[in-house]
Amino acid sequence: MQRGLIWAGLVLSLAAAGGAMWKYATTWTPSRTTYAVQGIDVAEGNGAIDWAMVKARDVDFAYAQATRGAEARDTRFAANWAGIAEAGIRRGAIHVFSLCNAASVQAGAFVATVPRDPGALPAVIDLSFDEACPARPARDVVIEEIRRVAAVIETHSGKPAILRIAPEFEAQYQVSGAITRPLWASRFFLAPDYFARPWAMWQSSTIRRIDGVEGPVNWNVVAP
Repeated sequence: MQRGLIWAGLVLSLAAAGGAMWKYATTWTPSRTTYAVQGIDVAEGNGAIDWAMVKARDVDFAYAQATRGAEARDTRFAANWAGIAEAGIRRGAIHVFSLCNAASVQAGAFVATVPRDPGALPAVIDLSFDEACPARPARDVVIEEIRRVAAVIETHSGKPAILRIAPEFEAQYQVSGAITRPLWASRFFLAPDYFARPWAMWQSSTIRRIDGVEGPVNWNVVAP
């Protein structure tokens, strides 16, 4: 009987500790002392968002996914684009690059989806591997296609694009050393160090919880 009580107590203690650690992980952000400007990026998977409530939670900027590859449009983009502006948050749009579609068609999809806004943040080109796209072209081909997408998007937006590059994509294609655009890195908790030059933005968490958004959201900071 006593042994059973001991084990029950141990299990409860471990559960409490695990709960506390999870709460810390989902509310953690890098220090505002070091990273004064912080914000989120969202996509249709985040559902309907109360942007006024998000604004009240110290979100300085928000990026909304607009397009993926050549044809996929984010179903929540228009609502997010309008909602971010109405809440008085600085906004930007994201294109998720595909290794399976031509650069010209991808860029055309972004231009057709994202309205011109001189006050918007620089557009983002997200570079990561997609299980639905098995293609792995040669590095010189990929670098040239990224440059073509960037050129069209930059003409449309009037600003240099930001490249958000996943660690695995960078390891294979070494984009950061080939294309001189601002870099956005991704790594949970610890500042990333996998680029050939300093990054401008850091996606520090993909499990952050904030009021106004159901479920986890990506949290990002701007380099000091």
